[in-house]
Amino acid sequence: MAYKAFDLTGKVALVTGGNRGIGLGMARAMAEAGANIAIWGTNEARNAEAAAALSAETGVKTQAWQVNVADEAGVEAAFNETVDAFGRVDSVFANAGIGKLAGTFAHMDTQAYRDVLAVNLDGVFFTLRAAARHMIARAEAGDAGGSLVGVASLAAIEGAARNQHYAATKGAVVSMMKGIAVEHAKYGVRANAILPGWIATDMTEGAQDSAAFTDKVIPRVPARRWGEPEDFGGVAVYLTSNASAYHSGDLFVIDGGYSIF
Repeated sequence: MAYKAFDLTGKVALVTGGNRGIGLGMARAMAEAGANIAIWGTNEARNAEAAAALSAETGVKTQAWQVNVADEAGVEAAFNETVDAFGRVDSVFANAGIGKLAGTFAHMDTQAYRDVLAVNLDGVFFTLRAAARHMIARAEAGDAGGSLVGVASLAAIEGAARNQHYAATKGAVVSMMKGIAVEHAKYGVRANAILPGWIATDMTEGAQDSAAFTDKVIPRVPARRWGEPEDFGGVAVYLTSNASAYHSGDLFVIDGGYSIF
């Protein structure tokens, strides 16, 4: 018999950047565990494709919104629409993010720096702030609980040369999640961060095509392979489930052992 705490039937999970990559990998696993899924993404066609696929594969309710998480007003409106559509939101995975090559640190392009911060940090803040308000209101009405998750990166804890703007956002997300965890425990809301390693997604496509990277970096991964979006399904189900009710303020490093080798 399956461990009942992992049954997500009746729960609603929101995944930003949920139409592909890690976001879709998490959304698919939670849908398979019974959760209804809200997808936010900037590409309307990919949103529709992902929502239709999850619904067809699992039978759960799935709906998508075109949202730029860097747009504060857009996030507020979309969150309200999500709650109206599903009645509640039990877990939020602030996963939407971008990377931009911007040269060496000494010559880093200021606009690229600001663009990355707008999505990867402001977007997480706007999304989780809206979710926190919703969960606090639910708790005050007698329905305590919820899970807030920020998707960071190994760049948050390792030296990321020529990528300091990206690393800064991910380090900030880790700190943000710890603060959220402490402040919102009294509402039954837990907050954690996920730190992916080298994962085969659109963002790492250039590295995947690099022979030098394949020969020198991937062999340093003890698992001896690229991570895949589906490798994040288990942690997503756990963090949404009742099994993680007492687990908060933590960092989940999903990297095949890379950071400790």
